[in-house]
Amino acid sequence: MALAREESSPLFAGTVAGTLRLILYLALAMVLMVLDHRNGWIWRLRYATSVLVEPVYRLASLPASGMHTLSVAFSDRKMLTEQNQRLREDLLLANAKLNRMAAVAEQNERLKQLLDTQHSLDLNVQLARVINVDLGAYRHRMLVNVGSHDDVKPGQVVIDAHGVMGQVVEVMPRTSLVMLVTDPDSAIPVVIERTGLRTVAYGTRDGDLLSLPNISMASDVHPGDKLLSSGLGGRFPPGFPVGEIRSVEPAASGLFLEGRARPSADLDRSDNVLILHDLAEPAGPPPPAAEAGPPADLAPAPASAASVAAPPRASVTPASPSTTNTPVLP
Repeated sequence: MALAREESSPLFAGTVAGTLRLILYLALAMVLMVLDHRNGWIWRLRYATSVLVEPVYRLASLPASGMHTLSVAFSDRKMLTEQNQRLREDLLLANAKLNRMAAVAEQNERLKQLLDTQHSLDLNVQLARVINVDLGAYRHRMLVNVGSHDDVKPGQVVIDAHGVMGQVVEVMPRTSLVMLVTDPDSAIPVVIERTGLRTVAYGTRDGDLLSLPNISMASDVHPGDKLLSSGLGGRFPPGFPVGEIRSVEPAASGLFLEGRARPSADLDRSDNVLILHDLAEPAGPPPPAAEAGPPADLAPAPASAASVAAPPRASVTPASPSTTNTPVLP
């Protein structure tokens, strides 16, 4: 029992032996601090100990590090998936906007060509938008968004920036039906620009071509010749492009040459067209000569009075042609 009390006694007891121990340990600590300060022995020992202990620390922290790595991996994967989905949606939206911008740019270019044509023409024209196209086997028709409320009448010629498209055949209050030049029932008098030869271009049932079946065997017609409207018949004004000859072959009867031409107008691509108003229609108010005549009760005036009244009417008449022929631009 005494031995147990000695083992459990404090290291630095209040006895002489305890005091000596304290002094010895203090001296040893001072010597070690001086040696460590001069030679760095304690730092080297601490470094060697850390090398031995570090694997233990890593092994102890391995489960926590693994869980953290897995959570980061799953969160990163989820974030990347969502980000990828957003980027894919943005890409699709950007492509849609780009395609829309390209379509709008192309439409603006066609409208610019129409406006250039409109300003270059010395005619009264009206802009219309195509709302439907029927290019079937037996009829080639087009529906535009102007009608009788817009002063459109049957027989008016329809053109685009490249040439003649057809003519109005039916008018509704807000829409009009246009028969294209390629319709089997269509016929337009044309003249070959290079030679001045006049003929008629008919619509066909076999696609978007025009047929010229009545060309003389001795005529000078070659592929590439331009067709212009001749103005014969008074329906189509002269000088508008109609088509370009692609081939010339002898007809089945052997008496004529038959030509095939492609229309100049963009029949299947135009979104906006121009409608020509009646060229014979006066552009301004009626000439004052119509109001210069004598009253009804003076109609049976003698010849001398008529000869006296004639000069004022003749002096007004020269002003009427300039008024009638004045171009009216829309």
